[in-house]
Amino acid sequence: MTTRRLGFFTRLLDEVPAGDRYRYAAEQIVTAERFGFDSAWVAQHHFHEAEGGLPSPLVFLSHVAALTSGIRLGTGIITLPLENAIRVAEDAAVLDLLSGGRLEVGVGSGGTASSFTAFGQQSSERGRIFAEHLQVLRNAFAGEVFGGSDAVDDNRLYPAAPDLLGRLWQATFSAAGAARAGAAGDGLMLSRTQPRPADELYATLADIQLPVIDAYLEALPDGTPSRIMASRTLFVADDRAEARRYAEVGLRRAAAGFRASGQVIAGDSLDELIVSLDTHVGTVDEVIESLAADRALDGVSDVVFQVHSVDPPHELILRSIELIATEVAPALGIGVGARHVQTLSHS
Repeated sequence: MTTRRLGFFTRLLDEVPAGDRYRYAAEQIVTAERFGFDSAWVAQHHFHEAEGGLPSPLVFLSHVAALTSGIRLGTGIITLPLENAIRVAEDAAVLDLLSGGRLEVGVGSGGTASSFTAFGQQSSERGRIFAEHLQVLRNAFAGEVFGGSDAVDDNRLYPAAPDLLGRLWQATFSAAGAARAGAAGDGLMLSRTQPRPADELYATLADIQLPVIDAYLEALPDGTPSRIMASRTLFVADDRAEARRYAEVGLRRAAAGFRASGQVIAGDSLDELIVSLDTHVGTVDEVIESLAADRALDGVSDVVFQVHSVDPPHELILRSIELIATEVAPALGIGVGARHVQTLSHS
């Protein structure tokens, strides 16, 4: 079986001023590269610092590109309906050159309704706007002409970035969205947790996501390699009690936010919230056991870990990154450590 790639993801939620959030996130990504992670991904959020701390992901990743040399750098995601797609293409093209071809472009239709209003858009139209902007982005990467048919008006993307066509990813909760991503030959991005239907409150994340994966694979053109990224909440620590103490605070806060938005979260004890919010937390042995039970991870190409919504302090995030790379991921057949073990076993 092909070894799954190992990734790190952050929404930049450290409870510090914005400048320190950016410094901490950069240090976390540098640490992930040092321990052999294949990729690092950042989310885009506007206005609401409790949801995410980064409105300009390509700007931030340009900074990170200068601090790293090999780790792939991705957006997870750019909220494309709120962006000028040509400007996204231009910034992505420049960043890809500066990083030595390491950029992965993840896009989606997400974002809070109030953010859409602030940008002069209607949240109810996000699906339509996303499709239109994605086509513009795709056309730009393909080198198509913009702004008229006159030959003098040769408005093509500069710098050219045709390789980014093969590094587009779409985030979706639905089988229909996955089928669209598959039909386009794009990568599929799966969330760390998903709302459950009222009649399936106790469904596992795999129960929800396996049909999405199936729809993507069925729509993928023959000969096109599948790219499926599964994001998962993981906080691993040396001390079980410490890990659960931070989980208690973070998951209760997250559950309160979800419930305030109308989402039903089953249970209220810490163990119930860990299950309901699809969280893997504890010692190395505990998280290996819980992750091994996640059937959706069996067929993906990339497994990307984040500490949200546990959100421990920065120093413990760095330690968790180390434990993931050196102990958890190799045991699960994920990442460079697993590839090294496989090489030794066949030598």
